[in-house]
Amino acid sequence: MSVIVQRRPTNVLSPDEIARWRKVPAAIVVDVSDGACQIDPAIRPLCPPGRQPRLFGRAVTARCEPPDFGAVLYALDLLQPGDVLVIAAGGHTATAMIGEILGDQVRRRAGRGILCDGAVRDVAQLAAWTDLSVFARAITPRGPTSNERGAVNVAVTVGGRLVSPGDLIVGDDDGLAALDPLAARTLIAAAEAKLAREAAWIASLAGGRSAVETFELPPVGDAP
Repeated sequence: MSVIVQRRPTNVLSPDEIARWRKVPAAIVVDVSDGACQIDPAIRPLCPPGRQPRLFGRAVTARCEPPDFGAVLYALDLLQPGDVLVIAAGGHTATAMIGEILGDQVRRRAGRGILCDGAVRDVAQLAAWTDLSVFARAITPRGPTSNERGAVNVAVTVGGRLVSPGDLIVGDDDGLAALDPLAARTLIAAAEAKLAREAAWIASLAGGRSAVETFELPPVGDAP
């Protein structure tokens, strides 16, 4: 069985639509989607909080059959600047699907990062690159053993969330979210409104107003 490689989708988000999401944190994506866009929080960033580069870009998907990582190799050649390599390894944690050598190739292709629902290795180097954001379910020293199977640019399930090629991936210290084109277009107004609302709360509290005033809560009477 050989690796199946599909063409990149054409009916995806425009650069202007993507740009509106660029500064929206994962937490707000999850909030405005009522959790529908969230990816399993067990898939974590490699770097500690405050040091994790933001993950943001269009998905190029690689569906793997561990310990085979053939789909990853073919997907690398399809990466375009700003893309995120999304590796669907079914949560397999015994075999790494990517490490330093292939991670560096993501950087050469100007990819933004890696999301692996499985394991990675060579994590000291992966975490040291400030221009590459890596999220993974597990870390293991054991590498893959074949490169003959899998599929590229097909719909995959990653952390319980369906991700299609071209979907927008958002990741930061809090976790991960995926936006398909429909969600990205219908939720952006709510996301921008929430960003503005949170900025107003911060300013109100910093200006000396109470939490009750800031959040417009009804006053509480004295207990008898």
